[in-house]
Amino acid sequence: MASSTTLCLGVLISLILFHKLHASSSFSLSVEKLNEDVIVSSPKPTFTAGFYAVGHNAFCFAIWYTNSPNTLVWIANRDHPVNGKRSTLSLLKSGNLVLTDAAQFQVWSTATATTSKQVHLRLHDSGNLVLLEDSSNNTVLWQSFDFPTDTLLPNQPLRGSTNLVSSRSGSNHSSGFYKLFFDFENVLRLIYQGPRVSSVFWPYAWLQSNNFGNGNGRSTFNDSRVALLDDLGAVLSSDNFTFRTIDYGTVLQRRLTLDHDGNVRVYTMIDGEEKWVVSGLFRPQPCFIHGICGPNSYCTNDPTIGRTCSCVPGHSWNNAQDWSQGCEPNFQSWCGNTPQESNFLTLPQTDFYGYDYGLYSNHTYQQCVDECLRLCECKGFQFNFPKQDGQGSQCYLKRQLLNGHRSAGFDGAFFLRLPRDFDDIGIVHNGNGMVCGGSSAVEEVLARPYTKEKGNELVKFMLWFAVALGGIEVVCIFVVWCFLFRKNTDNEGYVVAVETGFRKFSYSELKQATKGFSEEIGRGGGGTVYKGVLTDNQVVAIKRLHEVANQGESEFLAEVSIIGRLNHMNLIGMLGYCAEGKHRLLVYEYMKNGSLAHNLSSASNALDWSKRYNIAVGTARGLAYLHEECLEWVLHCDIKPQNILLDSDYKPKVGDFGLSKLLNRNNVNNSSFSRIRGTRGYMAPEWVFNLPITSKVDVYSYGIVLLEIITGRSPTTGVQFTESESESGHNERLVTWVREKKRKGSEVGASWVDEIVDPALGSNYDMNEMEILATVALECVEEEKNARPNMSQVAERLQNHDHDSR
Repeated sequence: MASSTTLCLGVLISLILFHKLHASSSFSLSVEKLNEDVIVSSPKPTFTAGFYAVGHNAFCFAIWYTNSPNTLVWIANRDHPVNGKRSTLSLLKSGNLVLTDAAQFQVWSTATATTSKQVHLRLHDSGNLVLLEDSSNNTVLWQSFDFPTDTLLPNQPLRGSTNLVSSRSGSNHSSGFYKLFFDFENVLRLIYQGPRVSSVFWPYAWLQSNNFGNGNGRSTFNDSRVALLDDLGAVLSSDNFTFRTIDYGTVLQRRLTLDHDGNVRVYTMIDGEEKWVVSGLFRPQPCFIHGICGPNSYCTNDPTIGRTCSCVPGHSWNNAQDWSQGCEPNFQSWCGNTPQESNFLTLPQTDFYGYDYGLYSNHTYQQCVDECLRLCECKGFQFNFPKQDGQGSQCYLKRQLLNGHRSAGFDGAFFLRLPRDFDDIGIVHNGNGMVCGGSSAVEEVLARPYTKEKGNELVKFMLWFAVALGGIEVVCIFVVWCFLFRKNTDNEGYVVAVETGFRKFSYSELKQATKGFSEEIGRGGGGTVYKGVLTDNQVVAIKRLHEVANQGESEFLAEVSIIGRLNHMNLIGMLGYCAEGKHRLLVYEYMKNGSLAHNLSSASNALDWSKRYNIAVGTARGLAYLHEECLEWVLHCDIKPQNILLDSDYKPKVGDFGLSKLLNRNNVNNSSFSRIRGTRGYMAPEWVFNLPITSKVDVYSYGIVLLEIITGRSPTTGVQFTESESESGHNERLVTWVREKKRKGSEVGASWVDEIVDPALGSNYDMNEMEILATVALECVEEEKNARPNMSQVAERLQNHDHDSR
């Protein structure tokens, strides 16, 4: 204890000496001189920089238009306002520009240093606040253009390392929920990052193309990641996005702002009028912006009264003053212990974006109802009736009701699930107008203390010193802890940039849900899976990625970004994620019957032939979607029974996309992999011989899985074969064995499938189905990849045979 106290005392004395030696400044602005201590741009007084009141006794250092003082274009400390007494902005002789709260707490700095004695702070007429090392050579140490808040001024670049973040409301300038940024694909995007969920809402995936210059498509090839607004009113971006204002072509005062409602607008001020007008906006449909109305509510837009939010029937507002908090149901969840009967209420011309449980094509209305009633998490379904042009019906089951909007141009309807005996189904509105969000300003008085009078300096020093001795050890421990264990989480913006959006969980929530990660239900190379129960009693599977495993974080990024693009009933559904410090977890829907591998090795013989055939068909459908139907081509790269999960009805869902690979549709034969992927026994020959990797590697692995479904024999162990049958290795052992049985059966004219069928099935199987499944399996495991069928052909053959025989 004594040595620790001595060490910390030394640190304290060093800090005091450092403060005495370096605190002197060459320039200072005081918050107590709001109208006097300001910086005005030159050569024209277009902009002013100084302290700006953002609430009661709350001030920020900001830049604003001189003739429009309420229009802020940059804020240094938007989330950490300072006191109205003794707060200063100081340019130290060391070259660091520092903002100090109440002469005690440093809340912001440029973190610059120089040996030059000629450091200058200058506000240019462009609105750029620049720290110059020497006024003669114009060497820039720091500039505000490199750190935008919610606004871009003409010719100010938005780069891949920066982003625009909206304000919380029209008068609350703290960070809000919307961000304009370049993602890891080099595409400029808008994302809603709310308290519980996140989702990208511009551009939508179906409007994006990897083909440069194709309609609304964006280019992913240019990794310079830069966008700007020019003097004439054009927005130019390196991803091929271009935009022009309605007054394009004239040099006027302009600004591009990400507003608190999530829309990006370009404003123009006409000379002499001193009034801003909107000359362009990114999203002309305000109700299509995510997060505006919160969960269980929908948005309508009336040109006369503006945007309005309404609770769906049977729900009421969480906070009638804040639309973004949404509504809560006035009834118990269907996932509880008490069963409830349901009815479906029609909400015409209403759509909820994302959070689909699955897409069911060519389903009747009654089939959609039945599917929804089977799923306790189902809150309703989107249904489009068949069109006269031959387009079939579309049914989307919803787990959550987010991003809702009602539009006269939408010809579908939403069917809301409500308790049969529920009477209170009135629609609750939340007033009119465009303003939404929480409190309008920072009203509370800051808790940070400041000294009202100078007092005796020696008494103050001794008092401070005595208090510091008592608490310095705690402070030292805290500082060391922060230094060692707190990690930068800048990548989280990219982790959550997925189209459908997911719920964000805290690590403590998931630890509690799993009872301290006590019930393990699966394990793989990327992580361990645990059973968990959320606070709403929903049972989930929580995958905890290995903290020290190679590629652990990259696997996490791959799973989240890829699963966010996928939507199919035979693919595992992801509910949320956790990216907190060193912890990386994924939350999936819980599959009651576990994996195909577990069921094949189980002594209960739960998998009869009908279930096995349906598993083969469903898995083929899921892989066909991955390879040929989703917006990007996806290779799974690790198809095996452990990654085929079974729900309560033994319907299969393909899971675990940690090893997946996105492929460019125009460059599929030139895919590159930095390492071999997959599981021994299920890997195609291309991996071994370093041949080009295509979707046919999944076809090969699927064929091995089919053989395992038919025979009950694993390709990764030899103990299931007799000594004479175990001459070749791993997957070739199983393939060779089946081919040999087929050859011998053909020679003698006997049924060869009887020789390979799993003994657990006995004679309880369909001979025709067994033959077609075994034949398809052998075609899938051909050594030459071009001889293998693709997954859509496999799915079609198995489905057609299924329909013909049943």
